[in-house]
Amino acid sequence: MQHGRVVECRVCRVRRRGLLLTTLGVAALAVVAGVTATLWPSRPAAVPLQLTVVATAPLPGGSTRFDYVDVDAAAHRLFAAHMADGVLLELDTATGAVTARLPDLPTVTGVIVVPELHRVFASVAGAGQVVTVDEDTMTVVARAPAGRFPDGLAYVPSTGEVWISDESGGAEIVLDARSGQPVGSVPLGGEAGNVRYDPGGDRVLVDVQTANQVAVIDPHTRAVVDRVPVPGCEHDHGLLVVDRRAFVACDGNATLVVLALPGLTELGRLDVGDDPDVMAADPDRGLLYVAAESGDVTIVDLGPTAGRVTGRAHLADGAHVVAVDHTTGRAYFPVPDAGDGRPGLLITEPAAGRR
Repeated sequence: MQHGRVVECRVCRVRRRGLLLTTLGVAALAVVAGVTATLWPSRPAAVPLQLTVVATAPLPGGSTRFDYVDVDAAAHRLFAAHMADGVLLELDTATGAVTARLPDLPTVTGVIVVPELHRVFASVAGAGQVVTVDEDTMTVVARAPAGRFPDGLAYVPSTGEVWISDESGGAEIVLDARSGQPVGSVPLGGEAGNVRYDPGGDRVLVDVQTANQVAVIDPHTRAVVDRVPVPGCEHDHGLLVVDRRAFVACDGNATLVVLALPGLTELGRLDVGDDPDVMAADPDRGLLYVAAESGDVTIVDLGPTAGRVTGRAHLADGAHVVAVDHTTGRAYFPVPDAGDGRPGLLITEPAAGRR
């Protein structure tokens, strides 16, 4: 981390974890297509999102922070971690209606669904655990220790394991997906950012955010086989693998670095919203969404090799997480305040020309 960014990025991490979060407001919502937001100080001009909010579904609980979300498109289910409420929600992707609620998950952060196993995995940072949930009954079937602050997760199908980033513990915790029990760990030598599986190389990629590196890990031996610096990146927190590229979101300098796979060589850099956090891709429509802590969303056209920004504007305060249903093209953003002082799920669709 460069000198001068220490205090700011500490605040970013506290905000991301939601430990001192105050109630968030939300900008007026309806149709975001054509919106012209104000400029960020010393930042590029906003670009119309070409995104329509087709519905705002009310959510239960307090106007408090949400964290990761994931979609089982075939089952029409969305799973959302209501982090500050300690609740995992299941919703109908068509209507946004809440169909199940799993409480007693203090500071629930990461969540992924593995449809072939009918399992949902959630990081429960407040308890230092990962819970395994039966997707069909929304009941906890296993709990396992997962370090000091478990956060992002990835499923590795070649080994049948779930990998969990222990952010402040600086390690990857490895879980047997069927039993829900830990089988190993991989020290990273720095703070763990997000983790993703690279199917093309059958390997695990992890942001080492205090070193501005991507660690490359063989999931079969659990050995770190390479450490690749991320050029022009301060605090690489977000990570997504899509279309033989790795997209790295740098929350210290509002930059998205695009790397070619397998070599992780730089293809380009894009300006995104301040403090980028969660990303989601819609490969069928060639779109990448980058949601930032600032509430700014950036839409990237995946067609060009280095990607191209086609939208970058404020969607809503607290809109720092996103999931996409690739079968419909809908993107989902849970927010603490949907305009009425209550939490809500913004259900969006891309402009007609991008569907």
